[in-house]
Amino acid sequence: MTSFSDTASPGATARATAIGIIAIACWSALALLTRRAAPLPPFELLSLSFGVAFLANGALVLRHGAAGFRSWRQPPVAWAFAFVGIFAYHALYFTALSLAPAAQASLIAYLWPLLIVLLSAGVAGQGFAPRHLAGAGLGFAGTVFVVLGPGGGATLPAAAPGGWAGYGAGYAAAAGCALVWSVYSVANRRFRALPSGMIGGVCGLVALAGGAVHLLLEPTLPPSPAQWGAVVLLGLGPVGVAFLAWDHATKHGHMALLGVLSYLTPLASTLLLIAGGVTPMRWGIVVAAGLIVLGAATAAIGRPRR
Repeated sequence: MTSFSDTASPGATARATAIGIIAIACWSALALLTRRAAPLPPFELLSLSFGVAFLANGALVLRHGAAGFRSWRQPPVAWAFAFVGIFAYHALYFTALSLAPAAQASLIAYLWPLLIVLLSAGVAGQGFAPRHLAGAGLGFAGTVFVVLGPGGGATLPAAAPGGWAGYGAGYAAAAGCALVWSVYSVANRRFRALPSGMIGGVCGLVALAGGAVHLLLEPTLPPSPAQWGAVVLLGLGPVGVAFLAWDHATKHGHMALLGVLSYLTPLASTLLLIAGGVTPMRWGIVVAAGLIVLGAATAAIGRPRR
């Protein structure tokens, strides 16, 4: 969980892209581990998992003594940007999974690869080609199918937290996840000169902020041994290693290729939920995942290299 070296050589670009694959693999387990930690309140889970990530990173940094913390000495705007992006994403994500079914909420949240493609095209000054509009349409169709189609909201029990209004809030939080993370990932390119090691310190800030919100708004539930196991795995994988890897990859890797590879995350996440017994196998879930992945892939096909 230490920082990765900065370099602009072609070989380094390939290595940075490969490091991004580590983040994609870790995030595939995010929904399953979040459900394994239930029913911990969202901000309690946020605080605990990021606390684990902070402690793990700090332990590795201390091996180099005080010099190991040099990567944390960065401008306040860089800290604020990383903190807001990571805290907002996770706050929305954990809230979504606490209010809506795991597979449906995860699929909506995982529209971020498609949004990254669309936002990247806009930032690059390329405008919207027909493939971008077609991909966005397929992704939107997949989202509608998740919420309203077979295996979606119309077949879910009304006894869930908040009833149907609770599902709506969960779906809205999941959509917020997609928007926040796509904007963060694209804009992070502006900070490519900064080392990724500072993300370990950002995890500590996120843990403190999550703990403060938890104490203000939520009851505290002592985690069981099984829940602690899920929290530790979250902190080490989808929260710890994943964010360091993604920070480096989005700053130095091949963004178009990272976007294409990211489209595998929602499908892998849903399959893990099914394999873990959290979500039953319904053809509606598979169709929705296929539409979202197809839409994202359609938007990425033929993108010219910068």
